[in-house]
Parts: sequence; structure tokens; C-alpha cells
Amino acid sequence: MSTSLKDKKLGMIHAAAFTTQVVDKFIKEIIPEVTVAHIADDTIQMANNEAEIGTCPKVNYAKFVGYAHNLEEFGVNLIMLACSTFNRAVEFARPMINTPMLQIDRPMMELAVKTGPRVGLVATLPTTVPSSRRLLEQAAADAKKEVKIEESLCSEAFQALRAGDPNKHNELLLAEIDRLSKSVDSIVLAQVSMTALEPYLTNTRVPVFNSGRTGFTRVREILSAM
Repeated sequence: MSTSLKDKKLGMIHAAAFTTQVVDKFIKEIIPEVTVAHIADDTIQMANNEAEIGTCPKVNYAKFVGYAHNLEEFGVNLIMLACSTFNRAVEFARPMINTPMLQIDRPMMELAVKTGPRVGLVATLPTTVPSSRRLLEQAAADAKKEVKIEESLCSEAFQALRAGDPNKHNELLLAEIDRLSKSVDSIVLAQVSMTALEPYLTNTRVPVFNSGRTGFTRVREILSAM
């Protein structure tokens, strides 16, 4: 962190307000001197969850563009989308937004592709799986590589988290990660909420990437290069 970024601004768009708290750890650790402006809209995630799996309401893409314009007017240097389910919003918005944009999961997917062809994808929400798979396949295609994806949906973990039992949430996911690590080269955690597992993943069979660590490391690299 030798390059000071105290004159830089990062704009973040969240599909749920609670993820502003989830990413705070990485902001303080990786880009502490950067001014961060958050825009959070719980209705985006609610609408995504109510939609048919594999689809996102068009209005959510329109909301993203609107919020991105707000952040651009504020003068941010980079805009990050912190939602996995409608990660395609960044691609749709690029023709309309001049400010560089980053989807929080993309750096994680690129690292997984580089690690090896067998990638484990762990999620706790069914709506996240299709979009995360698509982003992983896109990262592989851009790198001119082929990947074999093994998906693991652990809905019980999300239910435990909603019930106020984070320990059960972590226990279920750690067991699934251990099982999956026997047959893949790396694992990606499909939701930023799963970054809470990071302290427990220091001695895994294969690399386990989370979007918080990899995403904000990429943010620092992008801002430093400006």
C-alpha cells in the first residue's frame, strides 16, 4: 500500500443495505485512505429474490444505471457493484457511464480460472448460482481457457443466517467447502456475505477465494494506476 490514494473516491452500489457493513472490513484494511460513497437499495435484492431463478427484473438494471449516474456526478473514480445476482448490470451500464466500473466478483473469478480448470462454486442463495456461473464462464472465455464448474448450493446456511445463527451458517459452509475441495483446483464463494468465513480458511486443500479480499485488492490496483 505504498501509493497513497487519499485523493481517490470509490462509489459502491449495493442490492442490500447489510453488505455495506460486510465490506467495511476490507475498506479499512485495503483502501483505508479512499473516500467511499455507498448507495444501498434493499428493494433490488427483494425483487431479485422474487424473480424466476436465472432472471432479474429489468427495473433493477435501470436502478443501477441511475445510481451509477449519481456517483459519477459526485466525481468518483471507480464504481463497484457489490451484488452477485445481477452482476450483468455493469455490462449493460458501460455504454451509458463514463466512469470505470467493476463487479465485485470478477477478480475472484479471474483468479480461479488461473488456478486450474476445475472450479468449485459455493452459494447460499439459488438466485446467485446462474449469474455467478455465467461470470465465471465469461472470465474463462476472456482468458481463453476452459473450466469445469462444480456447483454447491447450501440453502440451509442462508436459512441459519436469517434465523440469527451465524455459527451454524459457518459450520455448514465450512463442511461443504471441505467436501468440495477434494475434487476441484479452487473454490469461489459466490456472495460477499460469505467473506465472514475468511478467518477459518487459512489451511484449506485448495485456494478459496472470496470477493471481498480479491475485489478490494483489485480496486486498489485500479485506483493506483490512475
